[in-house]
Amino acid sequence: MTSLTFSYDRRPPKFQTVAADQWTNWHWQHQHRLRDADDFDGVLHLTADERAAFDEVDGSFRVAVTPHYAALMDRQSPACPIRRQALPHKDELATYPFELEDPLAEESHMPVPGLTHRYPDRALLYVSHHCPVYCRHCTRKRKVSDPTSAASRAQLEQALDHIRKTPAIRDVILSGGDPLTLSDDRLDEILTALRRIDHVEVIRLGTRNPVTLPQRITPELAAVLQAHAPIYVHTHFNHPAELGADAAEALGLLLHAGCVLGNQMVLLRGVNDDPETVMTLNRALLRHGCRPYYVLQCDMAQGITHFRTPLRRGLEIMDHLRGRIGGMGVPHFVVDLPGGGGKVELTPDYLVDGSPASSTEPFQTLRFRNFQGDLFDFVDVDLDR
Repeated sequence: MTSLTFSYDRRPPKFQTVAADQWTNWHWQHQHRLRDADDFDGVLHLTADERAAFDEVDGSFRVAVTPHYAALMDRQSPACPIRRQALPHKDELATYPFELEDPLAEESHMPVPGLTHRYPDRALLYVSHHCPVYCRHCTRKRKVSDPTSAASRAQLEQALDHIRKTPAIRDVILSGGDPLTLSDDRLDEILTALRRIDHVEVIRLGTRNPVTLPQRITPELAAVLQAHAPIYVHTHFNHPAELGADAAEALGLLLHAGCVLGNQMVLLRGVNDDPETVMTLNRALLRHGCRPYYVLQCDMAQGITHFRTPLRRGLEIMDHLRGRIGGMGVPHFVVDLPGGGGKVELTPDYLVDGSPASSTEPFQTLRFRNFQGDLFDFVDVDLDR
């Protein structure tokens, strides 16, 4: 097993004089985020194109990168998968007629502000506009990083009241922005309110903090989550290089706090659209108690089309995973349909000959292929015919 490195040991020249107790303090990390091209002096060797992109996309979507996440980047190569996720790119300004400001129609499925209720038994509660790092593939650019979209106490209370009055809602997902940008006390208040609602059986929390700001996962935060266990925590690792020693420690704290960990990876062109990269990531996640849950096809959001891959690429990756890693390491490959259509799963087709519904005979031989391409006959039975 490869030994993992702490980001402090990789810190760039700009941060060489920073003490370890500062670096590992999440408040310090947050206060020293890198926001413009000049901030990256002594951190990365920006190319002329990268430097120009800061000016070109200024005003369309803000830049913010924690020192921790910057330390994970390749300092020389613009092809670094972490640089591609965090630094602005001129392709963000390209527009296409199919792009949507709100690709999942979250706003139109809000019975009250800040609460998306699209599926009968699930609701998404928007609790923060803020993230430690503003990922360039974000599908909520319309509101994330915009202070005017911050969820006020009054808005959150209105959303909680709607959940109280809607017994069909059994599963609530805290999202944003990132819920862990809230203080421990504020998060505890929200979780306490949800736990007091009898029909809410499942509480989920979507966060990229274990990736971009793992220092946020403190023993104090873990104690808050443990008090409301089980909390289903959906992380967002996209590449093996993001899972260093800091992230591993964060996952360990969450795991020991009784959290159930699952990862949602977005398939991104030039970042993780390679079967072995996904295999390596999924093996690493399982080692640290986090089950690969979803591979998400990149949405039809504005400014992220350059990240999109053809659907066949996702199916090829899924085909490669099956049989080569245990079932727990094979996530669902899903497309979140535009207009609020919800998630649909795509799977490779292993049935190569015959159809279970094409015959009136009680026995029918079907032919399948396995992950190695070998063919096998299987007799399908329907004694009710």
